[in-house]
Amino acid sequence: MGRLFGTDGVRGVANADLTAEMALGLSVAAAGVLGGTGAGRSLAVVGRDPRASGEFLEAAVVAGLASAGVDVLRVGVLPTPAVAYLTGSLTADFGVMLSASHNPMPDNGIKFFAGGGHKLADDLEDRIEAAYREHAAGQPWDRPVGAGVGRVTDWDEGFDEYVSHLVGALPNRLDGLKIVLDTAHGAAARVAPEAFARAGARVVTIGAEPDGLNINDGYGSTHLDALRAAVTEHGADLGIALDGDADRCLAADADGREVDGDQILAVLGVAMREAGRLAQDTVVATVMSNLGFTLAMEREGLRLKQTAVGDRYVLEEMRRGGYSLGGEQSGHVIVLDHATTGDGTLTGLLLAARVAATRRPLAELAGVMERLPQVLINVRDVDRSRVADCRELTDAVAEAERQLGATGRVLLRPSGTEPLVRVMVEAPDAAQARTVAAGLADVVKSQLG
Repeated sequence: MGRLFGTDGVRGVANADLTAEMALGLSVAAAGVLGGTGAGRSLAVVGRDPRASGEFLEAAVVAGLASAGVDVLRVGVLPTPAVAYLTGSLTADFGVMLSASHNPMPDNGIKFFAGGGHKLADDLEDRIEAAYREHAAGQPWDRPVGAGVGRVTDWDEGFDEYVSHLVGALPNRLDGLKIVLDTAHGAAARVAPEAFARAGARVVTIGAEPDGLNINDGYGSTHLDALRAAVTEHGADLGIALDGDADRCLAADADGREVDGDQILAVLGVAMREAGRLAQDTVVATVMSNLGFTLAMEREGLRLKQTAVGDRYVLEEMRRGGYSLGGEQSGHVIVLDHATTGDGTLTGLLLAARVAATRRPLAELAGVMERLPQVLINVRDVDRSRVADCRELTDAVAEAERQLGATGRVLLRPSGTEPLVRVMVEAPDAAQARTVAAGLADVVKSQLG
């Protein structure tokens, strides 16, 4: 039986993999593991993105928590980082977010936050899963009755409190900027336009009409064409694209060119260093960051710490080392001075604030790094467990690295969930990157297939 919790909570097709019964059971289990130990009742913050399935899953989660004696503040449709922030600001014992992030609409997920709004450590997830399975097998649990059951309150104030927090994090206003916001028909459809407008920007919105079925459908950070076209059409200074739960952000400059997570990290890293806010002059990123990002950090005199792929690993390293900025190429950017998790709206605001403060176009700011051509090939149906032990593959990688020299890079990464190996090659020349990547992919297939 596989582990229920993946890299970012429990996800699956709603009402097939992730059912109301599972949502209720996981909530009861979480109440037992994450609930406070004091004399009073525990408190949980519950939010969701606008997926249609979130309506019945929210009802199941709230029912499970209240039946386990937990008081619930139901904040409605808000971004994942809003639920994390409110969990901390309200000193709740834990938070629950219903979202499948950038996944298509049929999917949904449950993510739990510990007190303070922090992601759960693996051992806490394991304890919740163990309790869930015990209850499903018939193990009794303490069921409060009478006045012991939890109470449920709809807390609409969460919207304004979170927006105020976002605007308050800015070092300067955005007056004079025209910005296109693509909210992916997702959880930030109200929050992001309100925050940017309060900060002084003139806002044009696209992908901001969620109907429960259209989340991430042709809009958002995984579909940038709509944003790029809108920026040039409206003559905007820049564009910001969020994903369905608004924990990631990508951008477009005034000419409609993509600005990815590496470039955003580079811009914010330099800005925070200049302001004396970049702890230890260090940025944390994953091994998938473009080599151009690494070279830019060296050139700017910033230190770079690299982790395994996944924003949870970035966050773990940031907390371990006391660093203030980290993120991924995909647009998960974590600014620990203001958030406990990736926050796309906050990232977009800070990026726009840098444009406003310097009076330099985003294209010029993003030019702090040059993206080297990067080729990624997924080699499927191979034995991913043998990557580190295959001598022929090790020799092929060494030869590829010799060909590329100091200006190129090779990365072979077994998938954590599928029988495939990811071959990534970077080089100054795109044709060379494609040739080297294809050659390595052939070796992977022949040796591990």
